[in-house]
Amino acid sequence: MKITSVETFLVPPRWLFCRIGTDVGVVGWGEPVVEGRAATVRTAVEELAELLIGADPLRIEDHWQVLTKGGFYRGGPVLSSAVAGLDQALWDIAGKVRGAPVHELLGGPVRDRARIYSWIGGDEPAELEQAARAQVEAGFTAVKMNASGRLGPIATPAEIDAIVQRVTSVRAVLGPDRDVAVDFHGRVSLANARRLLPLLEPLCPLFVEEPLLPDERHQLHHVVSASSVPIATGERMYSRWDFRSVLDRGIAVAQPDISHAGGISEVRRIAAMAEVYGVSMAPHCPLGPIALAASLQIAFSTPNFLIQEQSLGIHYNNAGNDLLDYLVDSSVFTFVDGHVTRTTRPGLGIEVDEKAVRRADELGHAWRSPVWRHDDGSFAEW
Repeated sequence: MKITSVETFLVPPRWLFCRIGTDVGVVGWGEPVVEGRAATVRTAVEELAELLIGADPLRIEDHWQVLTKGGFYRGGPVLSSAVAGLDQALWDIAGKVRGAPVHELLGGPVRDRARIYSWIGGDEPAELEQAARAQVEAGFTAVKMNASGRLGPIATPAEIDAIVQRVTSVRAVLGPDRDVAVDFHGRVSLANARRLLPLLEPLCPLFVEEPLLPDERHQLHHVVSASSVPIATGERMYSRWDFRSVLDRGIAVAQPDISHAGGISEVRRIAAMAEVYGVSMAPHCPLGPIALAASLQIAFSTPNFLIQEQSLGIHYNNAGNDLLDYLVDSSVFTFVDGHVTRTTRPGLGIEVDEKAVRRADELGHAWRSPVWRHDDGSFAEW
């Protein structure tokens, strides 16, 4: 079996899909994307494809080594994301050839269902309670919210109080038997985080995500020591080498993204590293159906898995371009009581609607991250 083609598709709202074709007709799908830089990653995939055409798709580890190390300049979000999508597609092919889901190729399942959470926003507080109530009615047992909009390096007492009140209002809706995760999104400085975390302690967040920017991860031990609130990070870390620098700083949850951190091959290694430190896995995934399917293969085969992010109805999506809209059969992502049941379908466990993907690519997209500014006109973290 040989790889005969590598194609990419710009799929609204902000995704990039890739398709690897073979000479025996088996096809693999992946999702290589940096949100806001999809066209850039598309070019990277096309360049890396030169190393795959004519090769055996089942030599996944060898391909990963060559794709990540075959250039003198390595790493970074663009190249790591390009490799991630190609890696997903290769595992998809391997599972289909062997008639088994990918998690069986990774050592077999360790659970029969995976817990998931849903987004309820939080940049603006007005509809938080209503959104949380809707997710409870939909059966979810956990939600995640942004803590705030833009914040200065030292927030005012009113801003601090507003964050606490947002989380308090959501906790009141959820009650004591459900969980709320709070995403600081790198917007909160070290000073603000140290002030906020003790105030959030009584509300028992499942975790607080990305309290500092990844560039400031050397300061994480100061955040961890500020309270008992579990700290999560990792969506902007792209390899086990990146995670090595935070696992011993006391974080509770690692959040590699299957479409950024080198794909299935690398995320399973990050999970194994995290297990050594007693750190749980909550893979980042506000993306499309292929990324979610790949993430769930990790969830089903990883002992230290905690919970999975998913993007159904997330504020980035829109009608006709949501999580389930590019699948032939969306029942694989049926969520019951806040969980998704382990699939036994081969490969990644989904069938991509190729005609719909090709139609979407004709439209494409040019999604960009918002650029925020403070009241004085200076740049603000989004």
